[in-house]
Amino acid sequence: MAELQIASPVLQRVYRDCQDRRKGSALPSRRSFDVLDLKYVLGYVNLLDVLRAPLRFRYRVHGTHCVALLGYDMTGKFVDDYPDDAYRARVSEKFTQVVETRSPSCDRGEREIVDGRRIGFEALILPLAADGETVDMLMVALSLA
Repeated sequence: MAELQIASPVLQRVYRDCQDRRKGSALPSRRSFDVLDLKYVLGYVNLLDVLRAPLRFRYRVHGTHCVALLGYDMTGKFVDDYPDDAYRARVSEKFTQVVETRSPSCDRGEREIVDGRRIGFEALILPLAADGETVDMLMVALSLA
């Protein structure tokens, strides 16, 4: 497996924190994290439930800064509900890859925000598993360029 390339120092820290919380399991669980553990990136973290048959992703938490930038809140909604078709397809593909490989992934690109500007972003997508093996949640941390 290729080494994960993460440019953002904040996302590098999130990745290290995630690895430290595996506690002998293949994957950490959501319970491995306390909200205060992530205060340095709070507002830029999204948590998604992984639902199966069919595979779908529902936002449990859509970070407050992400909501402000995009102008809409995805909390409680499915990725299928994204208003931007191209971005919805991109996110679905990346999330599916992380679930299938059970490996973190990093995505970089540009995104239009609520005021019409385009901003660069880097997103770290981390698989979480309550049983240490089966991905049941995703944690996505965002860094803006």
